[in-house]
Amino acid sequence: MARAAALTGTGLGEAELRDPELEIDIGQEFRIIENILTTTGDEPGMGLLAGFSLHLPMLGSLGIALGACATVREMVELWARYAELSFAYCRFGLADAGERVSVTLDPAAVPPHLRRFAIEHDLAAVRTIQRELLSWDVLVHGLELSLPYAPVYEAVGLLLGIAAIDFDRPVSTLHLDAADLRRPMPQANSTLCRQYERHCAELVARRRGRAGLAGQVRALLRRHGRAVDQAAIAADLHMSVRTLRRRLAEQGTSFRELSSEATGLLAEELLATGFTVDTVAARLGYTSVSAFTTAFRDWKGQTPGRYSQHQRRRL
Repeated sequence: MARAAALTGTGLGEAELRDPELEIDIGQEFRIIENILTTTGDEPGMGLLAGFSLHLPMLGSLGIALGACATVREMVELWARYAELSFAYCRFGLADAGERVSVTLDPAAVPPHLRRFAIEHDLAAVRTIQRELLSWDVLVHGLELSLPYAPVYEAVGLLLGIAAIDFDRPVSTLHLDAADLRRPMPQANSTLCRQYERHCAELVARRRGRAGLAGQVRALLRRHGRAVDQAAIAADLHMSVRTLRRRLAEQGTSFRELSSEATGLLAEELLATGFTVDTVAARLGYTSVSAFTTAFRDWKGQTPGRYSQHQRRRL
């Protein structure tokens, strides 16, 4: 697949991929994944292949902090806390249940048609990183997957050392041995861990600072998941509509532009999920299907009907 084709619709050029200072946002990354899956075929296991390509040195400061943790439990908690600095897509959660510890993977922030890829990717990536940090495998007593059965999962389950997999579960969950998590890390170093955890915290703060108000508005628009007016978003941010307009203008954007962007992404998700064009137009507040079709063509360069047909062919 040509790089230019993978970058379609992201606003990125091939030359920018060679810039070590470049950071792409998650929306651009999701678009790249979508472009690749459209070309290669979105088959079960594609996310696993991508996850196996993630290695510890790629995590930078986070990787050093993980390796310097005192115990395996501390390492797992640090990963969950700073997962946004890794290449993970899901949110991670930990819960104790006697001598078991449950690690959940929540893909709610991922577009619905990419969630299988995200879950597969994160499972493979977590296991790969764990094996590069430790000289033993953390025992996985079972895996509950919020995905339907596919033969590839059995083979990969053996490769990852997972004894049992249950499919079509409400939440994807790894069940670990609590005693394993109490074991010391082989290269524990409290000073180094604190130093690089501080660096991780600074990186997160800088990234969120760069996102600024526009990033907060985008997040609120995604959270509402429906048409919402500027006054409601201003109220969520504890500011007046006038202040919201002024500060967005200072960042070179407007509420209209951000709302249009969010609406376009939601339209894609609804169509990919199987909703009809008429239903999506109504849910997004359009007065007519033709008005929605015109707007969608501006976003994607094709009609919503054609986009929906293409998504169905991929399933």
